[in-house]
Amino acid sequence: MTIDPAPPARDGGVMTFDEVLATIARIEATTLERWVARGWVRPRRRGRVYEFSAIDVARVQLVCSLRQDLTIEEDTLPVVLSLLDQIYALRRQSRLLSAAIEEQPAEVRARIAERVAVLADERQN
Repeated sequence: MTIDPAPPARDGGVMTFDEVLATIARIEATTLERWVARGWVRPRRRGRVYEFSAIDVARVQLVCSLRQDLTIEEDTLPVVLSLLDQIYALRRQSRLLSAAIEEQPAEVRARIAERVAVLADERQN
């Protein structure tokens, strides 16, 4: 899977529809319009103008890679995107949980580690 380099950010970190097309050369306007219509990419809309954040542009790059590099069919893509979104959400929650645990006193962290080890052992048996 090939990921294009991050696009240069404009003021406020947003890009227009045409700027996204200029940055990601391997996508056509009709294709991007279809992806937006299907909700695979969700740029903010101000009147008739789409504003793509850096995350939106990364999502366009991801969908390009899934469709073109991995040849995932359009009918299958919503399931793949949903699963990837769930993975990203779990990773984000895991980072937050880890940060909250790191803020605890050493003895609390030790008790948590011990309890995790016991639960992991119980679940393996």
